[in-house]
Amino acid sequence: MPRSVNHVASRAKRKRILKLTRGYFGARKNVWTVAKNTWEKGLTYAYRDRRNKKRNFRSLWIQRINAAARLEGMSYSVLMGKLSKAGIEINRKVLADLAVNNPEAFKAIVEKVK
Repeated sequence: MPRSVNHVASRAKRKRILKLTRGYFGARKNVWTVAKNTWEKGLTYAYRDRRNKKRNFRSLWIQRINAAARLEGMSYSVLMGKLSKAGIEINRKVLADLAVNNPEAFKAIVEKVK
């Protein structure tokens, strides 16, 4: 009896991966093994960078708060320390947004903790 192989499923699997690697450079888009390796490695980068993105945004917020605080004559660390002592629970994301888009509200917060 001849050997039975499910070509339909295996071809569909390869087509799916090759479709996902469309737009890559050179053999990465059309050579099956290279495309598969590239796609798998891309998934690990995506997993890693979803976590790094959170770090990068926190760093950006701290820089923005620091810049705005220094315009008010205070450093970032002093401002955050005084905020916690005053019992003002406001996160860095909101504080950075206020510093950039609503400087008068940020100034009011700084005056409250001084």
